[in-house]
Amino acid sequence: MSFTALREFVSFLERNGELHRVTIEVDPELEITEIATRALRLGKPALLFENVKGAKYPLVINTLASERRIELALGVHPDKLGEQLISFFEQALPPSPRIFLKHPRTTWRLIKARPRHVTIARSQEVVERPNLNELPIIKSWPKDGGRFITLPQVFTYDPRSGKRNVGVYRMHVFNKETTGMHWQIQKGGGFHYYHADKMNQPFELAVALGTDPAMLLATVAALPEGIDEVMFAGFLRKKRVAMIGGRSISISVPADAEFVLEGVVAPKVRRMEGPFGDHFGHYSAASEFPVFHIKAITHRRNPIYPATVVGIPPMEDKFLGDATQKILGPLAKLLHSEVHSLWAYYEAGFHNLLVVSIEERYQKEAMKTALGLMGTQQLSLTKCIITVSEDVNPRDFSAALKAVRENFDPHYDFIMLPKVPLDTLDFTSYKMNLGSKMILDATRKSAAADRREPRSKLTQTRKLAGAVRGLKNSDRRILDVNLIENTLLFVKVKKDGAQIIKKIVALPELEGIKIAAAVSEDIDIHNKESYIWGAFTRFDCERDVFFTEQKLIGISPVYNGMMGIDATWKHGYPEPLAMSEEIVKKVDERWERYWK
Repeated sequence: MSFTALREFVSFLERNGELHRVTIEVDPELEITEIATRALRLGKPALLFENVKGAKYPLVINTLASERRIELALGVHPDKLGEQLISFFEQALPPSPRIFLKHPRTTWRLIKARPRHVTIARSQEVVERPNLNELPIIKSWPKDGGRFITLPQVFTYDPRSGKRNVGVYRMHVFNKETTGMHWQIQKGGGFHYYHADKMNQPFELAVALGTDPAMLLATVAALPEGIDEVMFAGFLRKKRVAMIGGRSISISVPADAEFVLEGVVAPKVRRMEGPFGDHFGHYSAASEFPVFHIKAITHRRNPIYPATVVGIPPMEDKFLGDATQKILGPLAKLLHSEVHSLWAYYEAGFHNLLVVSIEERYQKEAMKTALGLMGTQQLSLTKCIITVSEDVNPRDFSAALKAVRENFDPHYDFIMLPKVPLDTLDFTSYKMNLGSKMILDATRKSAAADRREPRSKLTQTRKLAGAVRGLKNSDRRILDVNLIENTLLFVKVKKDGAQIIKKIVALPELEGIKIAAAVSEDIDIHNKESYIWGAFTRFDCERDVFFTEQKLIGISPVYNGMMGIDATWKHGYPEPLAMSEEIVKKVDERWERYWK
């Protein structure tokens, strides 16, 4: 089934037992966050809050917060769609008429992708002066700088070429007609504003709130710069997206949205925005960003306001991000034919850990590919890449670790890139937009085919396990240890992570372990979601990575032995997200009432 509007999808979810209406009054400040995050973790349906305190309109949340809802939205499993896309494009280059006959379904999708212009729109049934106070805009976390629009789809047009971009950027509400516009680096809307700002001209844009699920998935997808998200949405839903001219601005806006905020961003004007609890699971610090001035709000009659919550994984962005990379991931082969597949881990906030399987056709081609990916569009924000051979499934973290154990030698297979652009939300270098990255090459090397497991492997494993257990008794600062696949050692510590990890990488009885990571007390080192999140969001490659042996030969660094990572929370880092005890207690007491 194809959906052209959010309300169509909401009704469909309700008919299929995937949406629950909450009729009692709820507070948009923190209470909705606590309800929604609990519901997600418990596998509950999406939620439509009909009675939001202080607001005129209902709020829907968690609409795509499960694999089943994603598949219902697309009408097909995203993996299947990705396979169809790459099969079509691989055969269509160079183009040939017979290809379109051979792939009729994909061809029909492409034909239906082109947007259509209309003269009457449901999103403009009501036109009002801006008053954001009437919308059920949430405050997600206790130390957020205020209320934030968390699921805006920002439509911008390049002031030079007229090309469109649609992106999701959080919007800090300053007053009833003004918000921040959090354009992170490497974002299409930010590039458009860069040119408008350079030309010193006001920058018109529109913010859609509540579109069909295909349009939302196209918006969050990491499409190459210049690829129109509206066209991609038409491809996903097999039906053209309707657009219409704005009522107070000169650009086109979506015709079937629930709300559209029309306005301008002035050149050269900045205002402090934030802090905000983001998808890295910590507060991102307040900083200066452009300001959006709303000229008009248009909406449907009886509109529904959409929201999402981001924070310590898993959250709804897990399902959105995984779906879009399943669809678009295979297209990496078009740029790098040696790439078999790749996977960015939601547990690490996507950008912090990418595993890539590669068919290596010559020595060190994997390193070449990793460096190329680190310079490609949204992948350029990746912090850590692990390359594995083509028969290793990048989605299987244990399989990736096994490849590290068998094939990674830091002397030959490690590259660290200091002082390079990094995700705006990454706080580990203490410098916004700048940091360091690293590559671990765990592909099989030419000599690896002759390797044999030592006869004493079982004995060595037992000795290693005993040595790991002994760590807890060797230092009172060590609270717990866990060795994953005999490869990655997690050490939970009270304090002094750097000192402890330097001590561990020097212990001869732990020889054979490839990586050891010290993490803080709040990390569950026996839970994969927790330890991947805890490790990969809290270290700077340049400052916090150590080896058993590290030295310089000329200006070239040389590494040997075990890699140690101090992934503890450090003074100066923003706090990890946690709900206030008062709200937790309130939701505990009211929990059964939400579900009546």
